Amino acid sequence: MSRSKRLSLVAVSAAIAATVAVGCGSGGTSNGSNSSSGSSSSHTSLTLWSVDSGLAEKTDNKLIARYNKANPNAQIQAQYIAPNPYLQKFQIAMGAKKAPTIFMNWGGGRLESYIKAGDVLNLTPYLNADPSWKNKYLPSVMKSVTFNGKIYGIPYGNMQPVNFFYNKKLFQQYNLTPPKTWDDLLSDVRFFKSKGIIPIALGGKDNWPDLMYFEYLVDRLGGQQPYNDIAAGKAGSWSNPVITKALTMMQQLVKAGAFEPGFSSVGSGDGSDAALLYSGKAAMWLMGSWGYGAIKTSDSSFMSQLGWFPFPAVPGGKGNPADVCGNPSDYYSIPTSASQQQVKAAINFLKNYNLDSDNVKDLLAIGYVPAVKGIESQLKQSQDASYETFYYNLAKNAPYYQQSWDTALPAAEGNELDTDLGKLLAGQMSISQFETDMNTQLQQN
Repeated sequence: MSRSKRLSLVAVSAAIAATVAVGCGSGGTSNGSNSSSGSSSSHTSLTLWSVDSGLAEKTDNKLIARYNKANPNAQIQAQYIAPNPYLQKFQIAMGAKKAPTIFMNWGGGRLESYIKAGDVLNLTPYLNADPSWKNKYLPSVMKSVTFNGKIYGIPYGNMQPVNFFYNKKLFQQYNLTPPKTWDDLLSDVRFFKSKGIIPIALGGKDNWPDLMYFEYLVDRLGGQQPYNDIAAGKAGSWSNPVITKALTMMQQLVKAGAFEPGFSSVGSGDGSDAALLYSGKAAMWLMGSWGYGAIKTSDSSFMSQLGWFPFPAVPGGKGNPADVCGNPSDYYSIPTSASQQQVKAAINFLKNYNLDSDNVKDLLAIGYVPAVKGIESQLKQSQDASYETFYYNLAKNAPYYQQSWDTALPAAEGNELDTDLGKLLAGQMSISQFETDMNTQLQQN
């Protein structure tokens, strides 16, 4: 299941789906600085499409209202669409050369497909013209929007790295500490299993939670190269021994009884996996940072017992144990179909308003941690300072931030990966069958 579908799990309210026509600029140019564009008599309109909802949508609208007030001749109209319909609607708009002036995306393979078609504006010249803007963002998150050395997206909103959550009360009861290595994790799995406690909650029904184990293990074992070979379409790259080893280690977890009985029928989208943790039935849970908010919303009384730790190191592996997997950020991009006047106004918005000090403050207020440098002191003042500082530092200190494979890879390959991992863990597919099938997907790209 793709990253777009995961976003729907953390939506706070229903998205608005009103149709907004894409504006066309005519005559003159808008001011490209943080001053009002009212100094020009020309007008242009911009549209912004996003999948944000609930508090995130309100925060976006607050930012856009502030921009619109300062730029009366270059107004932005926002449209919010649920994730799956968004992908369909956006594909149609791109094909018709009527894409929104500013569009949200997750970087990776889907964005790259539009870049290869010549439909996404190269932002590198604009960033190079202002080093302070270019150097504003955490370096680890920019990989997902950088292709052939060129940058096509600007971070906004929240980062979503993946980490383990755990029940501190259970660990303290048995004098255990969070595992730092894979062997430590297996030891804890066996121990909790012997006590009749589910070692790790897994929403295997949705398949994509399985991917979190896979992408971390591949990185810990082999570093960046195995993924890079697959992304480059190298023949047979799904049969890499690192892939085989990672899959074997995942099967090892299943055989050790790491997950709840019937985990393939337990959902993540409906919160069933999280409930196993906060109800005290499970000791650990591997999930993206949105899991923190999900537990806080479902059972705030559990928060004092909630702990977290990074994915364990794998001794002897080539990957850096400080590497992080997950969703680096959401991004804004501009289509090449935008007029020159619209581009200048959009650059003004991305450079001078998006993730400025006011926007960062508003994001932190709703529990979002943006991918910008130098916000440590602000994080310390947050209501959830401990966890937010933890995962900000995961991204900040990551030598390599691997975007979720089902988003980073082309859509068909990423979706098949999720499906096949689900089959593998359920015992419905062997490792050799998995690799053969995924190599076939690779050949189709």
